[in-house]
Amino acid sequence: MRYTPHTAADQERMLREIGVESIEALYHHVPKTLRERGKINLPPGMSEHAVRKRLAALASENAAAGDWSLFLGGGIYNHFIPSAVDAVISRSEFATSYTPYQPEVSQGTLQALFEYQTLICQLTGMEVSNAAVYDGASATAEAVLMSRRIQPASRRQVLMSRSLHPQYRAVVRSYLKNLHGVILEEIPFDSTGATDVNRLAGQLDERSMCAVVGYPNFFGVIEDLRPIQALCAKAGAQLISVTAEPLSLGLLKPPAEFGVDIAVGEGQSLGVPMNLGGPAFGFFACQKKSVRSMPGRLVGETVDSEGRRGFVLTLATREQHIRREKATSNICTSQTLCALAATVFMSLMGKSGMRRLAEINLSRAHQARARLLQGTGLAEVFSGPYFNEFVLRAANLQELFAKCAAEKIIPGISLEKWYPDLKDSLLVCVTEMNEKEEIERLVRTIAR
Repeated sequence: MRYTPHTAADQERMLREIGVESIEALYHHVPKTLRERGKINLPPGMSEHAVRKRLAALASENAAAGDWSLFLGGGIYNHFIPSAVDAVISRSEFATSYTPYQPEVSQGTLQALFEYQTLICQLTGMEVSNAAVYDGASATAEAVLMSRRIQPASRRQVLMSRSLHPQYRAVVRSYLKNLHGVILEEIPFDSTGATDVNRLAGQLDERSMCAVVGYPNFFGVIEDLRPIQALCAKAGAQLISVTAEPLSLGLLKPPAEFGVDIAVGEGQSLGVPMNLGGPAFGFFACQKKSVRSMPGRLVGETVDSEGRRGFVLTLATREQHIRREKATSNICTSQTLCALAATVFMSLMGKSGMRRLAEINLSRAHQARARLLQGTGLAEVFSGPYFNEFVLRAANLQELFAKCAAEKIIPGISLEKWYPDLKDSLLVCVTEMNEKEEIERLVRTIAR
């Protein structure tokens, strides 16, 4: 049964108003072959039980995380999520809440966001965090726009590492495409898989606005931010670090300790399901001196007229709050529920739990890489230190994928689409969800 309230007459009036002849005409831009494939041929008169069985059979053809061995990373990570996370975020007062415009009736949501900001500051070492943005890609682009607001008009050169997530780089290019005077240049990576510091040094000058570097980067390589920050400071450019796998910050030195100006990233691995790539949320942190240039919303703690602790939106410089030309961002909501999930996850894990989980990821990834290099014929691509992802090269990647698919294994991500120079290279990710036997099964399958 369809639960749509519009009658045929309602639909006819709506179509007439927008000048379209039929509902089908709304989808004319979708190729007919795809429209035909989207149909599920069910005989008339089937019972609900029979329909459910049919749809379950179709769904079983998908490669689900519970049925397949996944070694996928590249910005979305397979981590264990405690049941308490879902239990908390499923509460109706959280699941149905929206922007807390009225603090007197939104104290629960505001406090949760305040705690989230505190945890992100602890994770990154930065002084201020906003209440989350859409995702890691938009967080990266918003960080570049923030740098543009801070830096003088004479500095409009953006230097972006080619080892940064390719989809993040694409979003940054889209954001900057029509901004007058902004020059975007990419810095290549070296044999270690990290940003080529010598090339960066050669391109940093008085025109440079900021440098954008992954930490760890898309290849899983842990960038050494010290020489990069030193070069940026000498040239007067800002350094933006981008972390797609924030669990790594449970073990690595936080970005603030390198002198990073803006630290952003994707928060999915902190208690948010993979969800076929989304939704998740982007985290965004900076130094306090730059807080008025920060996009999004910031929740603050205060006291009311009777001295009781309370929470408010301290900064909300979005275009729906102030004049458009004064807005620091056009982000009109945030991924609050996903950010809440991360808050619950990090609170449950605590500092020692986050570190221990990061250590498990690091250890299993290094064990898996050693076994794959030892017994499968795969070759090393990069020599730099890495967290839970690494790149290997295969003689025939398509054959490797076929063998693994037959065993319900997804061995990683082919990099050729984004990096033609890395043909037959595979990005492999290993987390706490990949037990030793699963790793050995991957090795045996590839070695056959």
